[in-house]
Amino acid sequence: MIETDVLIIGSGIAGLTAAYYLGENNIKTTLITKEENSEESNTLYAQGGIVGRGHTDDPEALKKDIMTAGDGISNPDAIDIITKKGVFLVKEFLIDKIDVPFTKDETGEILYTKEANHSRRRILFAKDESGKAIEQALVAGVKKQKSVKMLTCRTAIDLITTHHHSENPLRIYKEPEVLGAYVFHRKRKRVEKIFAKAVILASGGLGRIFLHTTNPPVARGDGYAMADRAGAQLINMEYIQFHPTAFYHRDADRFLISEAVRGEGAILINKKGRAFMEDYSKKKELAPRDVVSRAIYEEMIKNNDDYVLLDLSKIKMDVKERFPHIYETCKINGVDITKEPIPVVPAAHYSCGGVKVDGKGRSTLKRLYAIGEVSCTGLHGANRLASMSLLEGLSWGYLSAKDILETPEVLNAKLPFDEIPDWKYPKPAEKIDPALIVQDWNLIRSTMWNYAGIIRTRKRLIRAKSDLEYLKHRIEKFYKGARVEDSIIGLRNSVQTALIVIRAALTNPVSRGAHYILPED
Repeated sequence: MIETDVLIIGSGIAGLTAAYYLGENNIKTTLITKEENSEESNTLYAQGGIVGRGHTDDPEALKKDIMTAGDGISNPDAIDIITKKGVFLVKEFLIDKIDVPFTKDETGEILYTKEANHSRRRILFAKDESGKAIEQALVAGVKKQKSVKMLTCRTAIDLITTHHHSENPLRIYKEPEVLGAYVFHRKRKRVEKIFAKAVILASGGLGRIFLHTTNPPVARGDGYAMADRAGAQLINMEYIQFHPTAFYHRDADRFLISEAVRGEGAILINKKGRAFMEDYSKKKELAPRDVVSRAIYEEMIKNNDDYVLLDLSKIKMDVKERFPHIYETCKINGVDITKEPIPVVPAAHYSCGGVKVDGKGRSTLKRLYAIGEVSCTGLHGANRLASMSLLEGLSWGYLSAKDILETPEVLNAKLPFDEIPDWKYPKPAEKIDPALIVQDWNLIRSTMWNYAGIIRTRKRLIRAKSDLEYLKHRIEKFYKGARVEDSIIGLRNSVQTALIVIRAALTNPVSRGAHYILPED
């Protein structure tokens, strides 16, 4: 058992920013992450960059771009927070405090780039490994905070709540509260109780529930499922953003080809060599991501092709110097981007919905905060503006920590930790057959891609719901009798998260942004 003031689940930009500010104020904080490498997160793989305050920028221009990309339903309050505070945190915190090495010109001035649907150059970047530069600087900064303990190889199983786990029957008459989490220690193969006066859920996204994704294996929807089981409200879960350009290779995993490549002048062509984006949008390659993704998808179907091509020949700069990571990764897979176009396909990239939170990161469940991709501030509306995710994670990481520090009833509370039992292991515990895990994962991912992907129909969604509800029943039965392992925890969460997305999509008959549903005949 561990007792801490604040438990943070996740080690991306959101969780690490919160940990840094809490540590700076000597708050006893425990941060857990699934992998042995504490840097492993979606943040680590972000290429494009982070929105800041460009030289020619102004808040109204950024507000307009966010709302346009969000298809008119972005939360105005969240936009105000980002434009009035968030963009300044980039300089105050990332540059001045933790010294992220953003790319500069020969005079030492920070360079800004432009991506889809941005009207100005306002995105700071570190070549094409911006997320890696930010993540490494943050991890180094957090490790210097003496009151912050980072625990790796820990998988959160469930949030501990008074209404689900307390052995005191009178708790049912009180407002539900989160008291911590049951956490699986992957090396010791034991479940720990971590008690906290506040829990910050910063567990990242859900991209791995789709067959094609730019996300790493950790992004399997754990946080959404845990929050849902605990009773927190989730919103906008139908809005799953597909990145238009993921590298396509039959024998290689998908990886992101940054939107900055198109921002610098690359164009999309089909296998016949024809540029096609002008058929779908006046903005061509710089149209919002949902528009470009559907255009590529439709072009592939029209020509019966497996992929389209991203032609970099129009870029007026040293491609190898500007995009070294993309260059090296493509080269390893047989494509020299200085001489030939890149084969690309759309892939699941980002969830615009999540745990509903306010301007301070507070969820609808007492003592539970949610920040980063797992949360929904409403900032992204129906479709996220490029390079806004890192800024949102940074902003709400700071705001959640600030709220905890400024709310005495959070840290001074006397909580009923003694009413929470130890984890109950099944006896006898069934050994997990990895073949079953792999097969169930394949079914989830292919079902989501084919029936709940870029273009949806009500019939497809109903089929997906039926198939995955039956699978969820089988997985729950399997989970309850199985030996505790990260693989079965993840499988249980992934099927639950997939169903959350499907049910949200079925509830919303209106095509908007990243949710595109064809009308019924």
